[in-house]
Amino acid sequence: MASETASNTTAKRASGRSGESSTATDEKSEPRAKRPPSKPSMRVVMGNAVEELCDLLRCPSGSVSAIKPSDSGWTADIEVMELERIPDTSSVMASYRVQLDERGELTGYERTRRYQRGAVDR
Repeated sequence: MASETASNTTAKRASGRSGESSTATDEKSEPRAKRPPSKPSMRVVMGNAVEELCDLLRCPSGSVSAIKPSDSGWTADIEVMELERIPDTSSVMASYRVQLDERGELTGYERTRRYQRGAVDR
């Protein structure tokens, strides 16, 4: 009986205040769970954009050449290699414009340009 009382006292101390049930603690922490997630950083958005586009296109990798916030989230331009050739300066590259939502997830994309890797913009 004495050990049972000791374990009840220990359980009450562990929960914070004596006499307070665990449901009261859960109710206090519940509003935190309902907060909207914070907006991801530009670095996270860039990484997600490249990863998702390359997964869809089945290309090995890509790089972000431009990114900016938009009304619905983000817009980014991503460069990818579409066709690898030897020498690598003759490989076919493409530029894609992607739209991302506020969480940084891809919602749409379109190819805006195709060019040889060794080509220089004029």
